Amino acid sequence: MKGTMGTKGRREAGRRGGEARGGPEREEAGVDRPRGGSAPVGGARVGDAAARAASPSAGDEAARAASPSAGDEAMRAAEAPGEEDRMNEETGSMGHVVGSGGGERGRAEVRVIASPTSWIEGEAVRQLETTAELAGMRAAIGMPDLHPGKGSPIGAAYVCEGRIYPHLVGNDIGCGMALWRTDLARRKAKVDRWVGRLEDLEGPWSGDAAGLLAARGVATSGHEAALGTVGGGNHFAEVQAVESVEDAAAFSALGLERERLVLLVHSGSRGLGESILRAHVDRFAGAGVASDGEDARAYLERHDHAIAWARVNRELCARRLAAAIGGEVERAIDVCHNCVTAAPEGQGCWLHRKGAAPSIEGPVVIPGSRGTLSYLFLPDPSRREGGWSLAHGAGRKWRRSDVRARLEGRYRPSDLERTALGGRVVCDDRELLYEEAPEAYKKIDAVVGDLVAAGLGTVIATLRPILTFKTRRRR
Repeated sequence: MKGTMGTKGRREAGRRGGEARGGPEREEAGVDRPRGGSAPVGGARVGDAAARAASPSAGDEAARAASPSAGDEAMRAAEAPGEEDRMNEETGSMGHVVGSGGGERGRAEVRVIASPTSWIEGEAVRQLETTAELAGMRAAIGMPDLHPGKGSPIGAAYVCEGRIYPHLVGNDIGCGMALWRTDLARRKAKVDRWVGRLEDLEGPWSGDAAGLLAARGVATSGHEAALGTVGGGNHFAEVQAVESVEDAAAFSALGLERERLVLLVHSGSRGLGESILRAHVDRFAGAGVASDGEDARAYLERHDHAIAWARVNRELCARRLAAAIGGEVERAIDVCHNCVTAAPEGQGCWLHRKGAAPSIEGPVVIPGSRGTLSYLFLPDPSRREGGWSLAHGAGRKWRRSDVRARLEGRYRPSDLERTALGGRVVCDDRELLYEEAPEAYKKIDAVVGDLVAAGLGTVIATLRPILTFKTRRRR
């Protein structure tokens, strides 16, 4: 199928472009529509990366992933809540390769949903193949935003028979994207004034957290001091304007209006998800558990609680920000991209998503960086080749630890507080301001273009960020 690549046969694709591994690639200001292109890939290191992914060492890595040392990876993931997208050491950009393989001696299908010119690191593909070697794995599918994670890549969906692997979901169980309608007219937006009002969104909410959770049918967790807070890393709350509408019927069905602002929240279960993963790792290290056993039942019960808690967290984040700028909100979409659920097909199979949005729950928002458009996307639920999943965002291109060194000579912090699209950014953490710069991410139009080319869905609308909230210290 067009746009779907696997990992056997080892075909190089693309070629190295000017700054693919060198200096920073400048973010283009013209991101108003899909261009069908992406960052350059390929080059002399492609074959080496593919060979490493195909070599016996991949099997060694799989053995280590199933051993207690994999628990070390999971533990490290548990120690950094909200940092789901920290990248491992770069191995160079890698062209995609064709075929399938991995699993219990070839039983697991491995593929990446991406065009040959998309930017996918060799390390991310190696991690995908390694994960496919876990016991019971039937499919490991990378999305166009695939990038390296801690042991297993981010931007992937896994179908596993008879076993559940909590470390594949990670420490931010329930993390997702929620889009909210507002009653704020675009023409009356006072962004500069609003920036000054976002003063108290990170401290504990002054309202009745237990009462709000109870009203939503969710039990307290002991982490209520963080309820209604965005968190760190790549999480955000963002006021957006409708840029274009491609599917008017689907757009209207969501109750959206062209001249009304929307609010997008990306956040999860805060410390709750971390505590759940840590409890599992303390007992089982990186090993999974039999899906029909008591240990799986206990994990899934806590997992489902974290997902429900995270949904309330996103709601309260949206309501707090909207109240600060004088608006009210109503939910249009809320989907989770870190979770494990029973697979739609295959008795006894479980679908693990790590940074992968569902394609069977209606429209989703696929956000770009704070300096690019986001895409409101209508999945085709009949398409199974994506593992009933989609990209959840643009995906990182640069390691966090590298970004400041790459950009500090080009941008002052004040430069990064305004975007190429004219939006404002609220982020008092200077390191995070650089780490989350638009240049650190892949081109969202290429990611979405790959999904469309693969036949996994169509674009409903594009959304322009006008105010992005990351963090603000109390003054």
